[in-house]
Amino acid sequence: MAAASAIPARRIVDGGSRPALPRHIKLRQDLGRGRWVILAPERVFNPGDTAVAVLQLCDGKQTVEAIAARLAAEYAAPITEIKSDIIAMLQDLTDKGVRKI
Repeated sequence: MAAASAIPARRIVDGGSRPALPRHIKLRQDLGRGRWVILAPERVFNPGDTAVAVLQLCDGKQTVEAIAARLAAEYAAPITEIKSDIIAMLQDLTDKGVRKI
């Protein structure tokens, strides 16, 4: 019987996750087009303004909870809503292989 190939476990983003972009993926401002881009091997993503605000805080040191608290204070918005949005966005990027936890 042939051994089944190992499928890597899905990484789950939660409030205690400390998100960071891997070295091979960069968040850059495209001044010529007036927007931010995520540069990944053979892929380019165009994050919105909110995603950029979150990604700029993803330094691998701050937790999702801390990022949500900071943005909730900055934008005078409910922390539970912001945290939920951040987790959904980061989970989507994680599933696409764009970031690490």
